[in-house]
Amino acid sequence: MAYTTAQLLDILDAEMKAAVRGDRLLLSTDSRIDDPVIAKAIGPQKLSQIYAFRDFRDQIHQYQLAEGVSGIVWRECHFKNNGQTHTVRFPEIHPQLAATAEDKLRLGAAKGAVISFWKQAVEGLTLWRAGNPPDPITPSKIETLIEHAEWADVEATRSELYLLLCWGNPKESYYAWAYPESGCDRVIAAPGQPSGIKV
Repeated sequence: MAYTTAQLLDILDAEMKAAVRGDRLLLSTDSRIDDPVIAKAIGPQKLSQIYAFRDFRDQIHQYQLAEGVSGIVWRECHFKNNGQTHTVRFPEIHPQLAATAEDKLRLGAAKGAVISFWKQAVEGLTLWRAGNPPDPITPSKIETLIEHAEWADVEATRSELYLLLCWGNPKESYYAWAYPESGCDRVIAAPGQPSGIKV
């Protein structure tokens, strides 16, 4: 019987703690990093701990994919606007786990609930496309972005709600280097000019 997602997270947590304590060491770290200045600054002990955990995590990812163990955890997002608190519960890939093909389908299946939450929660707020600087964006342009996204995610601060419209590889979509194969369009709902927090 395969381990569950929760059991794999417990195993990874225990292994990370062991690596931080120095219980896990990797002797061949010199060939792992190309920059000798960075290698010297970090030091062989820390490099060994980092790579020992990373190698272990890669084995967990291989196990997940071979056994079909989900990398999904469930998260709730709450946002208060116009005196009303809005809540949505949706799946996301845990940062320490890999995404299976079924996980991507689950992310896509939750897109409607996330979008519905977003539309209800942002009533009366101004909408911006994230960038430097942010640009105002129309609801019709947001609808186009929604149509092209494979799944959606949301993040909230006290006064701003961020909609992330994503595609491609769920483990790479949040990183700029993965564009255009994977990525996320980010929309900000704010009472005025966005604060500049990067999500």
